[in-house]
Amino acid sequence: MARSDAITPREAPTTALQGEPLTEIERKILDFMVQYLRENTYQPSIREIGQRFGIKSTKTVSEHLQALADKGCLERDPSRSRGVRILGVDLSADTVAVPCFSEVPAQGMSTKPDAFVSVDRQMGSEDGSFMVRAGAGDLAVLGVAEGDLVLVSPVHGDEIEDGTIVVAEVGDSSTFHRYTSNGRGTYLEALQPGGERTLVEDLDALHILGRVAGFYRRMDEAASANLTPH
Repeated sequence: MARSDAITPREAPTTALQGEPLTEIERKILDFMVQYLRENTYQPSIREIGQRFGIKSTKTVSEHLQALADKGCLERDPSRSRGVRILGVDLSADTVAVPCFSEVPAQGMSTKPDAFVSVDRQMGSEDGSFMVRAGAGDLAVLGVAEGDLVLVSPVHGDEIEDGTIVVAEVGDSSTFHRYTSNGRGTYLEALQPGGERTLVEDLDALHILGRVAGFYRRMDEAASANLTPH
């Protein structure tokens, strides 16, 4: 079961779910900024970022920072050398912040999370992980109740084992399915009682957002609390 140390509202969506993935240099710069902040309690300057990655032009560094801001990773004040605030990042060494949604986000759609949830780094450290509040019957066959927070981690098609619970796009919606594959083909089985079993005819066209890695359940009156920040 995933552990949650805090539910912390944020304003920015995650880039992986926006359909705007970070470039390699953007990811490296963001990782460096997070590590620097953990070690020093303040952000590196534009010049220090440039020195770290061999970028001589402060304008180029500034453009990378603006790209990170445009993708929802940080807020910045261009007039200040260290005028940057990283968004949606848990600075604890033992936890990582993942976006949490009230329903499964659609593939390639820009969907703003309701909050960010801090989970054990071993559970949610994979880039692209997210949580979704389970709806009535979504995963009832697995003992997941309405309102539980389900952790979904990214997975490649060749890594999916038979019987894995995945979030897959079928038709116009993305929902939970059991993935099965045998000599007769690959199937997605709906988890609701009496749910359909769909044959996947074109594996290349199959969109899988991730696999269910765990879930978190509050056992007190706060379990029904709305995640939407006020």
